Amino acid sequence: MTIAFTLCSINYLAQARTLGDSLASTNPDISYFIGLVDRLEGVAFDPAYQPAYPLVEVHTIGIDGFDDMCERYNITELNTAVKPFYFTYFFQRFAEATNVIYFDPDIIVYQPLGGLLRSLGTSEAVLTPHINCPVNDRKTPNELHHLNTGVYNLGFVAFRRSTQTLAYIRWWEEKLRYECLIALCEGLFVDQNWMNFLPLFVPNTHIEREPGYNAAYWNLHERYFSEREGTFWVNEKYPLIFFHYSGYDPARPEVLSKYQDRFELKERPDTQALFEIYRERLIRNGNEYYRRFACCYIKPPKVYRYVRVRAWLKKPLNFLIAQLDTH
Repeated sequence: MTIAFTLCSINYLAQARTLGDSLASTNPDISYFIGLVDRLEGVAFDPAYQPAYPLVEVHTIGIDGFDDMCERYNITELNTAVKPFYFTYFFQRFAEATNVIYFDPDIIVYQPLGGLLRSLGTSEAVLTPHINCPVNDRKTPNELHHLNTGVYNLGFVAFRRSTQTLAYIRWWEEKLRYECLIALCEGLFVDQNWMNFLPLFVPNTHIEREPGYNAAYWNLHERYFSEREGTFWVNEKYPLIFFHYSGYDPARPEVLSKYQDRFELKERPDTQALFEIYRERLIRNGNEYYRRFACCYIKPPKVYRYVRVRAWLKKPLNFLIAQLDTH
């Protein structure tokens, strides 16, 4: 049995539904779940927008100290920090699950995942790097940005059940319990830099470099797209397995991604059909409707800033106290 899951709060359910629809049409044998970093209590969805996929609310999976994590993290950090805990949940909850795959919600899967499953048959984990070849300009993102934010993109990661992978996931849980921060000066960018250790701690990790996997704004300098007989191809040679629409907003359809300044969508006509497909599906799946829901776990900005600054101020004080105690 293979399980695929994503993580989001209610405000991103249009993306999660779109991902689920793409998996259902291309990989119907894969069981898909939405890990909901939110609560459904008191929420009455319009029947037209009731998700058809199982929603696993985060408070039901038994994360020790979850309330404290909510105090520490903003919505992006929190949705990322719970990722390894969901891997543990699915491996424990479904004894028959051999493989568990994570996708960010802003992904469309365009092809069967047979190649990925074959890789998991011989490897214990699969990752995709942000880039496969150098960036020849100083625009965003370039190699320096990837050094800050991680060599691998954690919009996708897959694990095969094994003693080594389960031990790695437990280690990853403890790191993300406290250090899933967007704090570049501290060497942290949510879960991604921690994943640099996966090929070291689990040597039988497959680094998937085929350009049809995890195509996105950060690797468009090395990937060009075409369509033949209803199939999208990358560099005329590789079928597009999945495209990651990170930073795309259907309300601003002319912007390829808000996180980059290398390409404007009008300058990349090869990508326009891909983005038109995504925009249409997000609108159909209720993007504007779900955006109205605020995540119940996230405090108002003033409260959040106070908690975050208070925690930061304690750091040097605790360090000083520790030094005084040793003398």
